[in-house]
Amino acid sequence: MAMSRSQGSNTQDWKDRTMNIAIRLTLVALLSLMAAFGVLAQEFTKGVVNKVDAKAKKVTIRHEDLKNLDMPAMTMVFRVEDPVLLQKFKEGAAIEFVAERVNGKLAVTQVK
Repeated sequence: MAMSRSQGSNTQDWKDRTMNIAIRLTLVALLSLMAAFGVLAQEFTKGVVNKVDAKAKKVTIRHEDLKNLDMPAMTMVFRVEDPVLLQKFKEGAAIEFVAERVNGKLAVTQVK
């Protein structure tokens, strides 16, 4: 049995809509993964470690402008919750780091 033109057209419309939805869902999933892994806006800032307080899980860093936090260059204290990350800080060392607001407090989340 042959399909009429309107049936063929409806089938093609359905396929086009399904493909359009699939593409959109794929893009949303990809953007969500990128955001989850921090690919979208993590910017490293240069600084020098002035002090490490391992007990308090804090470091004092003299840093360049923190563009993502809209802060000028200065010296300030940051929390470092990850003990493995905290071990990477040595007083006097030049570093590149990512600072973010975590639960309302400034924290270093990455360092290289």
